[in-house]
Amino acid sequence: MPAEVLSYFLKHKDIKMKLKFQIVLQCAPLLKGLKISCSITMDSVLYYELEHIFGGTGILYRKLTEDGGRCFVLFYREEELCEYLKRPEVRKFIRKFGYEDMDLKNMISRLSYRISLLLANHMGFPHEIGVFLGYPVEDVRGFIENQGQKYLLLGYWKVYSNPVAAKVLFIQYDQAKTSAVNEFLTGKSMREIVQNPLTNPLLHA
Repeated sequence: MPAEVLSYFLKHKDIKMKLKFQIVLQCAPLLKGLKISCSITMDSVLYYELEHIFGGTGILYRKLTEDGGRCFVLFYREEELCEYLKRPEVRKFIRKFGYEDMDLKNMISRLSYRISLLLANHMGFPHEIGVFLGYPVEDVRGFIENQGQKYLLLGYWKVYSNPVAAKVLFIQYDQAKTSAVNEFLTGKSMREIVQNPLTNPLLHA
């Protein structure tokens, strides 16, 4: 993607246009159905623009934390995220962090609480956020056990298992980003850019 295109939109005077471009750029794998969720940090004053941007797309969003005029937002496909968090190995993993037999709404509320708590104590983000972002639980566990070191592949996340499949998926994510940005530049709306979920081999294995 040409650097001048990135520079132009990231410095755009129209803050609403800048937000749309940020979402397309950072959340393309979600928009194109390859990912069940994603997150961005954005200006709090623009949060209510999201209703207009995502109306009719089937993608939901939730503000997880806010500070200094900026907020951290989770975007997700409800059905797909529910199914992933219900997988036995994922349930077993997140139960360690207090996610006991909760529905998705309450799990996201607990995630929001834990993010705010840890950030207030300068402890960074809670590690389980990785599974809420659709990362393979084996990679989230590997990140914790290795303290972020000794990974097999570095891409959209640090990979500790099945690097071959992850590499293929990262290439698909890059292609999704190129496709979504090109569609945005031709004037397509978010509703036109968004596609139904496709098959992610790391989530449907």
